Amino acid sequence: MELTTLTHEVEDGILTVTLNRPDRLNGFTVEMADELEATFIEVNDRDDIRAVIVTGAGKAFSVGMDLGGTGNAFGLDERLRPSLDDMADLSDPGLAKVRDTGGRVTLAIHACRKPVIAAINGVAVGIGTTMTLAMDARLASSTARLGLVFGRIGVTPEAASTWFLPRIVGMATALDLVYSADILSAEQALEAGLVRSVHEPEDLLPTARALADRWTRGRSAVGTALMRQMMYRNSALDDPADVHRLDSLAIFYTSLADGAEGVAAFREKRQPQFRASSVTEMPPFYEHWVGRR
Repeated sequence: MELTTLTHEVEDGILTVTLNRPDRLNGFTVEMADELEATFIEVNDRDDIRAVIVTGAGKAFSVGMDLGGTGNAFGLDERLRPSLDDMADLSDPGLAKVRDTGGRVTLAIHACRKPVIAAINGVAVGIGTTMTLAMDARLASSTARLGLVFGRIGVTPEAASTWFLPRIVGMATALDLVYSADILSAEQALEAGLVRSVHEPEDLLPTARALADRWTRGRSAVGTALMRQMMYRNSALDDPADVHRLDSLAIFYTSLADGAEGVAAFREKRQPQFRASSVTEMPPFYEHWVGRR
């Protein structure tokens, strides 16, 4: 994949994705959305990557949608008048100029088989904040500023953030953040539960890498992929019996592969050597369960 708005760097199993439009404070564009969506789809096909970190080049994480230029700032076709029925099949190419670009990114992150960490190195407003809500942790620099500023420009939250945000901070805080459209300091974002921790700028990426290692080093790639999807998808189900059905399949199939190795290592008092591939060896129920968009 040729990249023009991002950079990729893989080191010791961790992919660092850098939003790379520093001259525009990493303003979000349709092209950046395309590259981010493709990144989080393609990373599922790489066994050499066990975690992903997303950060920004220069002094900003992302100032949100790049509102410069002419025409519809969100890349949408203003001639159309879509209905909810028209949105049924998200894979329909006819929706290319209707679908929210931020939502394409966060759905790809949500479906990712690898843990994803945001290292918010500076200002992050609009999509600069909402894209991170689909990630597993948000770490902020002390210089970061975060804001759900949609109310200031007369539009609504996007990137499926009205699904993610209340699950992270609770409904009351989520409503306050979107109604007020305040821009929060890093410490205020921490107090609101929007970020996990605040760090000095020079410590941000090392801390993100240490967290990625803590979560994934020496772990089963298949087990990690399943746990990530089970947490997000099962917690949204209404009935614990439905969760039990998925739990049963997941532990059944993992017990035949890396689970067997883990048990053997425990019995033999050694470190396990997990080898199952999250590219080629996901359990047979997986694709049917998560679906394909």
